[in-house]
Amino acid sequence: MSHHPFAVTLAIIVRAGDRFLMVEEWQQGQIRFNQPAGHLEPGESLLAGAQRELLEETGLAIPLEQAVAIYQFEAPDNGTHFVRFTFCAEVPAPLATRPQDPDDDIIRCHWLTLEEIEALGSQLRSPMILASFRDYLAGQRFPLSALKQQS
Repeated sequence: MSHHPFAVTLAIIVRAGDRFLMVEEWQQGQIRFNQPAGHLEPGESLLAGAQRELLEETGLAIPLEQAVAIYQFEAPDNGTHFVRFTFCAEVPAPLATRPQDPDDDIIRCHWLTLEEIEALGSQLRSPMILASFRDYLAGQRFPLSALKQQS
């Protein structure tokens, strides 16, 4: 049995009308675009981790309403296996953002249409980004109550 790195990540779809919140960031010396997202930290619940990442990367503290889907993905470059929990929230109009990222990898946030996001192509950090937007727009959801944390 091969032992590849394994990561649990959290991503948040934030919708304002026909626009979605995207984060422009440095990744290994290149500019990439992602949904607000990051790694689950030890001892943290999935929901708390998602809200922390959203706050750090965008400055927004908004309630997450539902979860969209859970994705499994193996990175082709290094074999890292990702399990990505994607959450969602809606706001009436695009909000001002102020990244508070302690790692300082975030360049800025953007409110983009799906067409603008699709046009980013290879600048998208992961194939799960477009997959999750399509699932979200198709109405895929599950309740936050389905996420159980045992102390």
